Amino acid sequence: MSQLVNQTPWQEWMKPAASVAEMPVLDMLKEAGATIKPAVLAKLQSEYMQEFGQLWQNFAVSKLPELKDRRFSSSDWHTHAMHAYSAASYLLNARFLMALAESVEAPGKVKQKISFAVQQMIDAMSPANFLVTNPEAQAKLIESKGESLAKGITQMLADMQKGRISQTDESAFEVGKNVATTEGVVVFENRLFQLIQYTPLTKTVHQRPLLMVPPCINKFYILDLQPENSVVRYAVEQGHTVFLVSWANPDTSMSDVTWDDYVEQGAIKALEVVRSISKQDKVNAFGFCVGGTIISTALAVLADRGEHPVSSLTLLTALLDFSNTGVLDVFVDEMQVSMREQTIGAGGLLPGRDLASTFSSLRANDLVWNYVQSNYLKGEAPPPFDLLYWNADSTNLPGPMFCWYLRNTYLENKLMQPGALIVAGNKVDLGKIDAPVFIYGSREDHIVPWQAAFASTRLLNLKQKNRNTFVLGASGHIAGVVNPPAKKKRSYWLNPDAVGKDADVWMAGATEYPGSWWPVWSEFLAEHGGKMVKVPASAGNKEFPASEPAPGRYVKVRAD
Repeated sequence: MSQLVNQTPWQEWMKPAASVAEMPVLDMLKEAGATIKPAVLAKLQSEYMQEFGQLWQNFAVSKLPELKDRRFSSSDWHTHAMHAYSAASYLLNARFLMALAESVEAPGKVKQKISFAVQQMIDAMSPANFLVTNPEAQAKLIESKGESLAKGITQMLADMQKGRISQTDESAFEVGKNVATTEGVVVFENRLFQLIQYTPLTKTVHQRPLLMVPPCINKFYILDLQPENSVVRYAVEQGHTVFLVSWANPDTSMSDVTWDDYVEQGAIKALEVVRSISKQDKVNAFGFCVGGTIISTALAVLADRGEHPVSSLTLLTALLDFSNTGVLDVFVDEMQVSMREQTIGAGGLLPGRDLASTFSSLRANDLVWNYVQSNYLKGEAPPPFDLLYWNADSTNLPGPMFCWYLRNTYLENKLMQPGALIVAGNKVDLGKIDAPVFIYGSREDHIVPWQAAFASTRLLNLKQKNRNTFVLGASGHIAGVVNPPAKKKRSYWLNPDAVGKDADVWMAGATEYPGSWWPVWSEFLAEHGGKMVKVPASAGNKEFPASEPAPGRYVKVRAD
């Protein structure tokens, strides 16, 4: 990205693309072996020149352009003609470049990669990202008599030391003190995870406990940020005895850990401990994102062994069918997977910062360039925000585990194929999981497209589709999930008669309801939680005693 910034001077964005061959995107197309029909290219050129000509005419008569992009919402962009013209020229060139990318004749995946690369270049080249073309930063520089720039440089150097851009005031948070504060104790640990049992908040609890398996690619406390937006606390308040897997943040001692280990020593072991402590044959299971993939794989493995230990399964924004992986697909092909296998497939670690950078690039304007502008150009200190603190608290992954996951799910999509995979010594057939399933997808999710989450309804309970519940929530991968009822925000959609059918058919007949989807999930859990019983006298049992207060040690280990 920095290479693009250095190679393409900002002034180029203020020039008309009279010769399209001068634009760097065409070199990219040639290298990818992609083409654009001459007639389409000529049409785009003609439209571009007409719009650019109109822009010049307006500038000549001092008619300022409309700037509807929120990056240029400040009055500084609208009151200075040169800056307004700079932004308008950039937006025109950006539209033209994306139109070029969308007009490419190439296989779907190649076209997707081209569009992604062009979008990254466009985002990087915004005049808002450079001091010389950002009037807001210039005004701040003059107003502060240079102090804003000095502070910005200091913050940039500090971030270079950390190896990442600061998105929040990280000194404002401490795990266990003001995030991840729901009361509980650790009742089991091995090298892969600690198991937390949370303290009941009701006089009676459902007979069957709830085991929550979060993703291992980041910390569990996204489900327990603050008391008012904690999924964990909400479940406890609804009368459930909640257990949660807190994954270890791998170091070199875990460089040999495999996907089989995460399934056998992770999810399956957690199920064993929870059943032992609760003295229940069946428990409610829950998986979020990759945690949903892990717990589903574990239940399929146990089904192949003739065991069915759950009374229900909840999957939040989780992939089982990897046919549609959204924009993440641009990072997965045979070459990239093979490269990872050669470097860390037999042993090693995938650094957490690599994953963090990948996810940030999916929303570069929000998670990268926004902070370049505020932190460095304007010298503003980022405000405290619990979710962004969590976002920066990245985790490493064991190389063998990551490479197996990348190849067998994202690249080859074998998990959804009955018997195509052997995990922990058993064939994986998701159709053999014998439990009602609650599946949630977020409508604007760019990591797990909601249609991909919905696809799980066609893999589970094949003979009894009425055992599957699908709920679609508003917003994205995280904000859609963390949507407590008390906030009275957003909305959700239901269409129980079309679950298991085509996603578009389901959406066409779905009914929208205001507020949070959590109460719908609560009703589902209560239905499968068994009768209400007295609260246990203490956490754990003789075999698995309480060892330390929640949130435990593992979640406090930082990747950097």
